[in-house]
Amino acid sequence: MAEKLAPEKRHAFVHNGQKVFEWDQTLEEVNMYIELPKNVPTKLIHCIIKAGHVEVGIRGNPPYLNHDLMLPVKTDSSFWTIEDGELHITLQKREKGKTWASPIQGQGSLDPYAADQEQKRLMLQRFQEENPGFDFSQAQFSGTCPDPRTFMGGIHTD
Repeated sequence: MAEKLAPEKRHAFVHNGQKVFEWDQTLEEVNMYIELPKNVPTKLIHCIIKAGHVEVGIRGNPPYLNHDLMLPVKTDSSFWTIEDGELHITLQKREKGKTWASPIQGQGSLDPYAADQEQKRLMLQRFQEENPGFDFSQAQFSGTCPDPRTFMGGIHTD
């Protein structure tokens, strides 16, 4: 049931007509996906994740991305991998349940409708996590969705 509430599609950040990265989020993570240039050995790719900053590039060249993050992350559980020509950066949210409008501060923020849809999906993920025997995949909100991080006493952590 939880997979029904996973992100349906990635959001794309496009600059000057070129896709810079795609991203999605769950209650606990923000995932960034960057298509790597062909014919560049993966050992030349570097990625640095700091609490409030991410840098991605090819060693010996200026960084492709060198930006502050929208919100702070847990660096000890954030990581990156390369698979099928794509760099996947997993950023562990410091505030579980917080809806991010974009991974990068000031870049590619969701429009108000898309942000509301993300918040609703994260709220349903929270309900699913707290009530594993129920299926919330078809649930809907009428009106404004509350913040999944603070609604009804907030998210309970182990």
